Amino acid sequence: MNAVITGATKGIGKAIVLKLAQQGYNLAICARTETDLQLLKNELAQYKVKVIAIKADMGNKDEIYNFCTEVKKIYPKIDVLVNNAGVFIPGSLLDEEDKTFEYQSMVNVNAPYYLSKYFGKMMREQRSGHIFNICSIASTQTIDNAGSYSVTKAAMLSLNNVLRKELSAYNVKVTAILPGSTLTASWAGTTISPDKFVQPEDIANSLYSILNLSNGVNVDEITLKPLKF
Repeated sequence: MNAVITGATKGIGKAIVLKLAQQGYNLAICARTETDLQLLKNELAQYKVKVIAIKADMGNKDEIYNFCTEVKKIYPKIDVLVNNAGVFIPGSLLDEEDKTFEYQSMVNVNAPYYLSKYFGKMMREQRSGHIFNICSIASTQTIDNAGSYSVTKAAMLSLNNVLRKELSAYNVKVTAILPGSTLTASWAGTTISPDKFVQPEDIANSLYSILNLSNGVNVDEITLKPLKF
């Protein structure tokens, strides 16, 4: 089984990478920092799976498509795509600079769009596969001081739903995962107790559980929130 994961070196992405590697998946991973990719690739060596690690900025369309074409050269069949890479820039929608919205749109919406089209066509042809979109609770509710982020994550959920409808006829599954406050690097320095967060491993374990459901079922959407935040 071959899996593609974006934003793979930290937080949720890394937890998913480790989980799938432990289960014997070959991987194609990307992130913006070459050193982080190589460190992760070295860490994955213990699992004896094939790993393609390519530096790619999800804010750059050319780099996204270069990543896609390089992956296809090695893996002519893709079983899992995880659109995990995302960016959160806090601020008021009315007061922010246009580039704040534009960059978040590129990473949170455009990149999953390009990746899902590219690998979705492969899945359509092979009549199998599963796309996961790591959305957010901001996909369904407006978060304070996160106007543009909320807009882009809502658009990502809409993209997920369109993909699911178009690909279901080809036996391809599409699932949105909507995490609440998750203990990742974005919470560095917080004084909130770690046990009050969703853990990245919770999301990875949920994703893997969904992968192992029967062929005839699709999990449209799953939300994971802290019990006591």
